[in-house]
Amino acid sequence: MLIFNIRGENIEVTQAIRDYVEKRISKLEKYFEKDMKNTAHVNLEVYPDKQAKVEVTIPLPYLTLRAEEMSNDLYASVDLVTDKLERQIRKYKTKVNRKSREKGFKNLEFAPAADTSASDSDSDDESKFQVVRTKQLALKPMDNEEAILQMDMLGHDFFIYEDAETSGINIVYRRNDGRYGLIETGEE
Repeated sequence: MLIFNIRGENIEVTQAIRDYVEKRISKLEKYFEKDMKNTAHVNLEVYPDKQAKVEVTIPLPYLTLRAEEMSNDLYASVDLVTDKLERQIRKYKTKVNRKSREKGFKNLEFAPAADTSASDSDSDDESKFQVVRTKQLALKPMDNEEAILQMDMLGHDFFIYEDAETSGINIVYRRNDGRYGLIETGEE
């Protein structure tokens, strides 16, 4: 079940807009576990040049879905962002199911991934070494390919995870040439 947190910037979120957003994004519920309550954070923003931007973030226990789209029509942006989220879910599900078949797991859908709950800390100090955001991560075991997929879905340049085989903490990152790098931690 999805619970909606809809915010508007430079736009009043009318009941018609709220209903449309909820109707479109609720179509994603078919991919979620039935007994779980998930929150869809939706940010609607309209710019002076009549561009409408829609950002949606849905934190789940096994991954964080996030997408944003911009167009000349708010309703079209909602449609585009919903389609993008559905593609992300299908891509992730396909890879996880393929991996589970390769490794002989039964009934595995949506393997666990990192929880990226964040807390912001505000300060007036203008130091260049100032920490402006802190994130808490619950690292879940996964392999390199799944970590890269998770990183790409979040739109990040790096991803920290626990290696499923070695139980070590690893970091995958996107290199300047577009390929991927891996940093493995371990004892010396």
